[in-house]
Amino acid sequence: MRIILYNMGIENRINEVRTLLEQANFEYYIDAMPTMADSEYDSLMGELLELEEKNPEFLDSNSPSQRVGGAPVPGFETVTHLVPMQSIDNTYTLSDLQLWHEKIGGSIECTCDPKIDGVAISLRYENGILMSGVTRGDGERGDDVTAQVKTIRSIPLKLRGDAPKVLEVRGEIFMPNSSFEEINATREKEGEQLFANARNATAGTLKSLDPKKVAKRKLAFLAHGKGEVQWDGAPDTWAAFTESIRHFGIPVSSQLLICKTADEILHAVEGFSSRREAMGFAIDGMVIRVNAFAKQSELGATSKSPRWCIAFKYPAERAQTKLLEVNWQVGKNGTLTPRATMEPIHLAGTTVQHATLHNIDEMHRKDIRVGDIVTVEKAGEIIPQVVGVKECERDGSQVPVVPPSSCPVCDGPVEKEGPKLYCVNPECPAQFREKVKWFSARAQMNIDGLGDKVVDQLVDVGLVKHFADLYRLTAEDLLPLEGFAQKSADALVSAIGESKLRGFARVLSGVGIRLVGRATSKVIARKYNNFKLLQRATVEDFLALNDFGLITAETLHKAIHSEQGVELFSRLADEGVLLESTEVLSGDPVFDGKVIVITGTLEHWERKQLTEELEQRGAKVTGSVSKKTDIVIAGEKAGSKLKKAQELGVEVWDEEQLLASLSG
Repeated sequence: MRIILYNMGIENRINEVRTLLEQANFEYYIDAMPTMADSEYDSLMGELLELEEKNPEFLDSNSPSQRVGGAPVPGFETVTHLVPMQSIDNTYTLSDLQLWHEKIGGSIECTCDPKIDGVAISLRYENGILMSGVTRGDGERGDDVTAQVKTIRSIPLKLRGDAPKVLEVRGEIFMPNSSFEEINATREKEGEQLFANARNATAGTLKSLDPKKVAKRKLAFLAHGKGEVQWDGAPDTWAAFTESIRHFGIPVSSQLLICKTADEILHAVEGFSSRREAMGFAIDGMVIRVNAFAKQSELGATSKSPRWCIAFKYPAERAQTKLLEVNWQVGKNGTLTPRATMEPIHLAGTTVQHATLHNIDEMHRKDIRVGDIVTVEKAGEIIPQVVGVKECERDGSQVPVVPPSSCPVCDGPVEKEGPKLYCVNPECPAQFREKVKWFSARAQMNIDGLGDKVVDQLVDVGLVKHFADLYRLTAEDLLPLEGFAQKSADALVSAIGESKLRGFARVLSGVGIRLVGRATSKVIARKYNNFKLLQRATVEDFLALNDFGLITAETLHKAIHSEQGVELFSRLADEGVLLESTEVLSGDPVFDGKVIVITGTLEHWERKQLTEELEQRGAKVTGSVSKKTDIVIAGEKAGSKLKKAQELGVEVWDEEQLLASLSG
């Protein structure tokens, strides 16, 4: 009897602490009137964690304790959006905004609220419980980041009150300026590369497989749209919808305005411009949408964007300063990008000393010279760029920019292709670090445990100077590195060994030959079963391959016949890496050479499984519909891709026809 009473007391206290923490979150994020000090919140969270650890029978997946983050997740699953997440058309002038309002009917009531510069997410609640958080992805499919989303305090794990049966809320995950500055200050102290802006920091954080890392980044969320809804008596306007979900505990904008005329819309847009920097997070415009859902449905959408909604983007802030120097940065694929170093200026809330100059042709077109007074703006309020020069300020001391004839990192040969310059040395150290990360990724050689931080350490200490060096690593090599014990070191060596048998297509994609990605590598490996056969092929042979142009054909031919290219594949072969195709190709005449797009939810296949089956039969599976598309395979709730296929007259198959063709 005493044990029962004791357990009842423990359970009551756990529920009490959970209620206190949930109420604190609601007051902070919804009411904007916090009543609990951070120290008290942390103390209660500590108590809850201890109680749940000692009494696991009372664990609840919706407990506030889940926000501290659990064990790292193995990877991201791709999920289909039941209602596609379309992008919003942009406008940059008030006259265009007024024209849009006239096109939708003139005297239509609209709402205006700030456009947050973050990462779009879809939150799905069923009977009030958070079931999933999925990124926008391509609009039809995104990554399931539920474990990461659950760590964000402003996102309720369960809704308050009488919640709908199904409620999908779309919104923006973002990083407040204070959190961004704190993170960059820490990274600077630790000698890590700084994040360029809060949006990049947010995107990078959500991609982390460790939810505990996400929990530390203090991300936030605001709702800006809806997906699937099963809700008796659901509101019939956006303004009423936001007010209703706010009562459920979902954060919404406090700046939303209802505008009945075009003049009121223009006034709202202009009026908010001066207030946006005080919001404490990045805002790059205003979203204007038709308020009534019935009118939204009547207006409909194009294949890309709704007609009932538009985003007004505020013009980029500009400033002038002196160009001191031009340096050339080398990217993963060898692209040489010019970078301006300037006298520091304050621009859009930050101090700017560096800016992109795009490419050498753009610099020549604008006649940009070292010593010029240049005009700088933040493109999308993210990336500073030089947009022009003040020629009237020249005194004759300015020096034209001369493009480098050799790579500034490896001194290798540089070639110009179109407006861009490239280092064509595949062993260039500047490219190599990023190429190893690409090589080891899941879609290439799929080396489990060889993440970015491990690659950085291996390259920094000189253990890996060539792809082949990966296959010579021993557990003893890894043990001195940060984060390794005997078990993890043995596991990584084993995973590297397993990757030797991934097959020729993955090796081709993994080594990072310019213009040769995953899809192109499969086309090559299907035609040329091993590296020896590939080397015998001519540029003309490559031109005969599906979707190969002259530049891709010449680039591939040069890469595999160059001194560095021959050495690269030779050393991989010496280490036992299989340079032969592992696929059994059927040469199916129904699919061979066909360009296919898959859309909607399929009953009989996982998307990845079907893609591999079709590619094995000779098809090329792409993500977008165009005039080159031969077949669109449409499942349940196929969206804009099906509509575009019908508009273009592309052949559309259902699952029944697909089954018949595969078994025929």
